[in-house]
Amino acid sequence: MQAHQPTSQRESIFNNEVISRFELYNSLFLTLPFYKVKDTGTLLPLFIKSCEEGVKQHETPAKLIEDFFEKYTPNTDPKDIIDLLFRFIQYIERQVVLFDAVEDASFNKLNITDEQSSLRALFLKANDNKKLHHKVDQLIEDFSLRLVLTAHPTQFYPGSVLAIINDLTLAIKKNDITTINQLLQQLGKTPFFNKKSPTPVDEALSLAWYLENVFYFAAANIQSGLNQLLSEYHIDPKKIIELGFWPGGDRDGNPNVHPETTLQVSKMLRQILFRCYYRDFRNIKRRITFRGVEGAIAVLQDVLYKNAFDSNLEPTDISDFLLENLQQIKDILTNDHDGLFADLVDDLLRKVELYRSYFATLDIRQDSRILRDVHAYCRQQKPINALFSEDYDKLTESEKLKALSFKNAKIIYTGEQDGLIEDTLQTIAQIKDMQKSNGELACHRFIISNCQQASDILQLIELFLWNGWEADQLTIDFVPLFETVNDLSGAAEIMKTLYTHPFYQKHLASRGGKQDIMLGFSDSTKDGGYLMANWSIFKAKVELTEVAEKHNIKLAFFDGRGGPPARGGGKTHRFYASMGKEIANKNIQLTIQGQTISSQYGSIESAAFNIEQLINAGISAGVKEKHNVLLDPENYDTLEVMANDSYESFLALRKHPLFLPYLETLSPLTLLSKITISSRPVKRNSGEALKLEDLRAISFVTSWSQLKQNIPGFYGIGTALKNQEKADNWEQVVKTYQDSGYFKTIIDNCMMSMSKSDFTITAYLAQDKTYGEFWKTLYDEFELSRAMLLKLAGHQSLMENYPVEKRSIAVREKIILPLVLIQHYALERLQHKLNAEQQQAYEKLAIRTVYGIVNAGRNLA
Repeated sequence: MQAHQPTSQRESIFNNEVISRFELYNSLFLTLPFYKVKDTGTLLPLFIKSCEEGVKQHETPAKLIEDFFEKYTPNTDPKDIIDLLFRFIQYIERQVVLFDAVEDASFNKLNITDEQSSLRALFLKANDNKKLHHKVDQLIEDFSLRLVLTAHPTQFYPGSVLAIINDLTLAIKKNDITTINQLLQQLGKTPFFNKKSPTPVDEALSLAWYLENVFYFAAANIQSGLNQLLSEYHIDPKKIIELGFWPGGDRDGNPNVHPETTLQVSKMLRQILFRCYYRDFRNIKRRITFRGVEGAIAVLQDVLYKNAFDSNLEPTDISDFLLENLQQIKDILTNDHDGLFADLVDDLLRKVELYRSYFATLDIRQDSRILRDVHAYCRQQKPINALFSEDYDKLTESEKLKALSFKNAKIIYTGEQDGLIEDTLQTIAQIKDMQKSNGELACHRFIISNCQQASDILQLIELFLWNGWEADQLTIDFVPLFETVNDLSGAAEIMKTLYTHPFYQKHLASRGGKQDIMLGFSDSTKDGGYLMANWSIFKAKVELTEVAEKHNIKLAFFDGRGGPPARGGGKTHRFYASMGKEIANKNIQLTIQGQTISSQYGSIESAAFNIEQLINAGISAGVKEKHNVLLDPENYDTLEVMANDSYESFLALRKHPLFLPYLETLSPLTLLSKITISSRPVKRNSGEALKLEDLRAISFVTSWSQLKQNIPGFYGIGTALKNQEKADNWEQVVKTYQDSGYFKTIIDNCMMSMSKSDFTITAYLAQDKTYGEFWKTLYDEFELSRAMLLKLAGHQSLMENYPVEKRSIAVREKIILPLVLIQHYALERLQHKLNAEQQQAYEKLAIRTVYGIVNAGRNLA
């Protein structure tokens, strides 16, 4: 497994391999003769300098930009000014891509192997210690890692650009100037966005690029290394890595996902997988030209080709058939041909074992409120209506649980169905078809968002029993999602009710006694602020683990992490490494989304590194099984008080009358719905006035990141720490920080979020008549938080202990500073009275800046 090198060496490599190369290739890039921008390469450096100086002087974006054009392009028509700003945006977007490619090209040099902290070192130690060996053996038996790709709309690179980044990275590794020059020209002429919003199927196809080009290889390589390691230490190989997929299955808040969408995506995943298999098989066929394998080769050639390219084929799960024939070929090679090219067959065998006929598990997700409506609709239909009283919805939770009968029935539907009701019922029926075509693991989880009571899950089970499923053949795992602070606090009691419910007990037993529970960060951060969200989830995990252990349940937490620290992202593996024995950690499941996908899993090397980090974190934590010191009374009480203080501070901010108006006026929040990157609306109840509770957390966090203020990633933590200092409890806070890896990771990620904030950009707002005092409130908490965090960590600057990452952030922020200012300029112009053409032009200008800002942030949205 891999780990970081000494800081000084990494810094030197970063400066030489990344900074120097970027400056070299960027100078080449700025001279490229693109359409209508012959002067752009000359003017852009001057514009960047003007932006930096203007920000230092706290000038308004309008004055800064107007002064620039007056100085360098006098007598320019307003339309020409807007046109040139668009050209600046296009260049800067591509500079971000160039920096991504240069950084990715240096990935292996920045992250070389440190054998002392690897799994191999752990196994070596276990080999000499029988007790530890048994523990490692048991951990491997139970451990798994599931990475779930989600369709959250912050993945801005289309497939064509991703392919260029991939090729550019390879060319930079080789210092192939000719190819680099050609690829930069291609990049300059390749569109970065769609003219119309993608459909959910388009999103799935775009995200499947990573499955086909990255995960297909990276996960198999990691599994291969693990198998080799396990066999060396006489431990039976075990499938550890699993992949999940949300696009096409996640319909929560997305009215554009339909049953045919889900079916289409399921078929697409299968076909892409078999094309990958066929590509590998062609290499095998070219090499294995010996006698004795002709029959098996011919059979596989026919089967793989048909499954990869014949759209009229009736698909079934043929993974066992493939494994049997591949094993037959491998045995013949081993026995009759000295094992020549057996490694090629072994590689494909391993991939089929990992991905079977489905590639990635397609999860279904829907909001509990929608599912309650579906249950209510079904209760009105024959013969179900005879089983329930008309006042069922008025019953208490305990009365509802007694009323549920779990009887199989075939409902006779009458009258028209609401679109969401029809979607749920058809999806429930069609999951069975997807399992038949691709295998049970192709689609076996139904996630209930906003889960608030046990009946939310049990009523969903009834919907399955009323729509084609038998109780003893219910090959579905029901996964509650707890996200708000209030829902998290009641989660353990809900699960206790389920674990003691006779029908659910029987169902869990049929599913191997395993329960997945999803815990989300996004809405909990929007609801309670950064520290309260993290603390609420920690406490919920402890309570849920305790309840599961009492009822002999194998608990797996599915973490809705990814993106920025405000949505649970950041240095994720450190969270898993810091879990104590009080938190179930044998099955790591997490979402990877938005820019996290391209930044951490954009290449085979980076994906392999991050997968290894998570596996290492999970297994190492399991071996140590230390008590989590945050549960010691003095630490627990300290965090409890701090979380509540930060929550009160964040709540006061949310209740401020200018909270939403500030965000609507000064950030591109109201324009996000016009960005053509997502099939998902910006907010729920899209036809109604904007309310914070309806605003999707991703839009909420994105808007603050565009402002370069990142409020959800830190607000309230400064106040909480200051209150501890005033209460003479500072020594205890420092002790908690030093003793707890979990708390330290929270602080580190908070610092990362703050490192991507820059209040000097909006310092001009301090004089604004409407928003001046509100801006000062935000700024004061930022400055307080920075001072208190630095004092707590004993540092002189944010991210002092991650100098390479800090430098990377600084370069990226410098690249996109003009984008931020152009956005502010356009939003300010939109506050004036404009004609329709001007309105459209400035809206488009503001919207176009969003892409580059998010791409550069990598985990900001």
